[in-house]
Amino acid sequence: MKLGSFEFNMRELGGAMGDFGTLFPLAIGYIVVCGVNPAGLLVMMGLANIVTGLVYRLPMPIEPMKVLAVVAIAEQWPASMVFASAFAMGVAWLIMASTGAMGLVARITPEAVIRGIQVALGIMLAIKALEMMSAGWGLGIMSVAIVLLLRNNRFAPAAVVLVFLGMAVMYVRGQFAGFSGPGFILPQLQAISLSEAWQAMLQAGFSQLPLTATNAVIATAVLISKYWPDRSISEKNLAFNMGIINLIVPFFGGMPMCHGAGGLAGQYYFGARTGGANVIEGVLEIGLGLLLGSSIVVLFSSFPLAIVGAMMLLVGIELAKFAREMAWNWHLWPMAATVAVSLWSNMAYGYLAGMLLYHGWSRLYLKNGGE
Repeated sequence: MKLGSFEFNMRELGGAMGDFGTLFPLAIGYIVVCGVNPAGLLVMMGLANIVTGLVYRLPMPIEPMKVLAVVAIAEQWPASMVFASAFAMGVAWLIMASTGAMGLVARITPEAVIRGIQVALGIMLAIKALEMMSAGWGLGIMSVAIVLLLRNNRFAPAAVVLVFLGMAVMYVRGQFAGFSGPGFILPQLQAISLSEAWQAMLQAGFSQLPLTATNAVIATAVLISKYWPDRSISEKNLAFNMGIINLIVPFFGGMPMCHGAGGLAGQYYFGARTGGANVIEGVLEIGLGLLLGSSIVVLFSSFPLAIVGAMMLLVGIELAKFAREMAWNWHLWPMAATVAVSLWSNMAYGYLAGMLLYHGWSRLYLKNGGE
């Protein structure tokens, strides 16, 4: 089925499932450790996906902000602080968009650093993927083979086949025993504490900003122009979109959300080409949140990690392949520095290392008569 610039078919469904690998573990952590209501988390994510898909008419991933998620889960934040952190990030990204700060960051960030961020993210995904596949190498290798065989199949997309394979494995293992069945649950209104919002920014929010700027804004905008050369979405628009989303969703139980180059690569790799993928994913998430909220942890936590790892591995390789587009000149050094420091520490420091090396080298090169 096709409606204008939207397609609703098996290929788009496969693409919609292409970035579930990053959603599953962090969503479970928020729900189990922080006590976030599954209905609010999933329904808000679903609505954000639908609205974003309708606005941009392209696949546009909606993902958890990873630094905030990891810190919140590791330090067992209460749900109220999770919601406050989302609100704080909404304010921060509206400021970044409206003041032109995001556009400035984008203008001074060279291709070498952007490619470095993409390669680092790809390697990180691949390492995590291999760790997940170690839970069942046979199933993981079979899943990789299924992806390579069915990736471009219009009638049986790889991601859809893998989801059904995972459910079959869960059934054979008897992991549906804790499934309580459908039960209608609505998101609940939440109050936002400004003191908790500031506390969240100090503990993780300020560290999240450069990572989101590089991966969720700059790298995502570049990837969009790569996949759809006739379309472009400015960094300012992406930042503004994240600001609006995060100002609204926490009042209904939503977590901090962003875009992401890894998620976009995953959606595209598994078949997403239009905004229909976002709409499909949004409808699925809303349905899961409203009808299966009480059992969603059982479903997510029991899904075979080896299958999710196989999907993540191929997406990671796809991202790392962008290194091939770099010219063989001194620009490779800032890219390499970005990758190395990102893997050794984090992408925020990797970004700074690449920027310092690139702009320092540029000044020296031009000073010595280079072009």
